[in-house]
Amino acid sequence: MSKVDSRVLASWLDDTLQAARFKDYCPNGMQVEGRSEIGHIITGVTASEALLRIAVERGADAVLVHHGWLWRNEDRRVIGTRRTRMALTLKNDLNLYAYHLPLDAHPTLGNNAQLARVLGLAPARRDDGSPLTCGQDNLVWLGEAAGLQTLGQLGERVAQRLGRQPLVVGDPDQPLAQVAWCTGGAQGMLADAVDAGASAYITGEVSESTVHLARETGVGFIAAGHHATERYGVEALGQAVAEQFGVKVEFVDIDNPA
Repeated sequence: MSKVDSRVLASWLDDTLQAARFKDYCPNGMQVEGRSEIGHIITGVTASEALLRIAVERGADAVLVHHGWLWRNEDRRVIGTRRTRMALTLKNDLNLYAYHLPLDAHPTLGNNAQLARVLGLAPARRDDGSPLTCGQDNLVWLGEAAGLQTLGQLGERVAQRLGRQPLVVGDPDQPLAQVAWCTGGAQGMLADAVDAGASAYITGEVSESTVHLARETGVGFIAAGHHATERYGVEALGQAVAEQFGVKVEFVDIDNPA
């Protein structure tokens, strides 16, 4: 089985995802240094205790996730669940790699790109072929839902393809034109989608104020689940790692209804 140096992998991931260009809520890249050679990687959405225990059980050398650790404004003490997670990682010499906004934004491997693939959304393109975007760090994608005519039909497709009933705010018979989307906790970017002329916006979460904004602007809003919308980017990234370095990569989906 092929192996890759842990720092070579970190460098490749950083370069591929252009991690340095993002001002993020957490450190992107290698968050915990483990053994120097990696032949087996577990990928998943979040570096939870459950995912780490699976990595240990399966003899993995590294864990690659979208949601890592060390978030801004959180308690920095190594106690409770943080102590448990860190102890598991250090005791078993695991490497931990995490990419947040860089993985959302990547034009082919990212969460937005992969959600478009899963939902059959067609991103609008600029002259250079890059996706047409708006909002903070150009994280909101714009395009259309080919073959769908109404907000209700879009909600039905989301439910079918993500295996989860979404919250849909708006008239089900509302016609669809331009659709905007941004995975995860991006309900605060609904205003950017409205300004960009979208008729519907898909994200993961919803806030109380989001519902009012959607109703008052007439833009359909779909909250499809934070976890459900962000399963696909890290899986695609893991596949790219496997192809690049010939190492074993397994995606593990820890069920999460949120």
